[in-house]
Amino acid sequence: MQIDARGKACPMPVMLAKKELDGGCSDLKVLVDNRTAVENLTRLGNSAGMTIITGDAADGLFVRLTGEAKPVENPVIACPTTGSGYAVFIGKDVVGTGERELGYNLMKMALYTLAQGDSMPPAHILFMNDGVKLPAGDEQQVIDSLKTLIENGCIVLVCGTCLNFYGIADRLKVGIVSNMYDILSAMQRADKVISL
Repeated sequence: MQIDARGKACPMPVMLAKKELDGGCSDLKVLVDNRTAVENLTRLGNSAGMTIITGDAADGLFVRLTGEAKPVENPVIACPTTGSGYAVFIGKDVVGTGERELGYNLMKMALYTLAQGDSMPPAHILFMNDGVKLPAGDEQQVIDSLKTLIENGCIVLVCGTCLNFYGIADRLKVGIVSNMYDILSAMQRADKVISL
């Protein structure tokens, strides 16, 4: 079976593929037009235990998923949550609405405190909108803090649509390029969500 998901916004390619796999399809080719969709579909296939082939197609790219898909509770994020059951949502690159320089420094300190604090790290840190500029930026303290959090079991998801909107997808230094489906699923599974 083939799905033409070119031109469809994230997370539609994953949702369309998941519907077919849930219906028993064992050989699915999905046509897409961006690398983020390829990565998301690859994670979907991996979490379902399928064989994955990717490549170039006419006017885009393709992902082919073959084999019998095994049911998984979380079809896109295959990693278990190992934090204390909470998620941190970061929708901008500053904390608060006052002076920008102060807000940026507060964000750096918040991430550093999460990484170095005595309490358990969050299960997820979720970056969207302006927030994606942090893991794709040049501030080494931010990158180091996020790497420490990942080493301690935190899953860092970064909105691919947002990275593409700002033209910085190729600058991502840490985290998993993700989508609305993954990010909302992580929020729904969390005991609580803290927004910075």
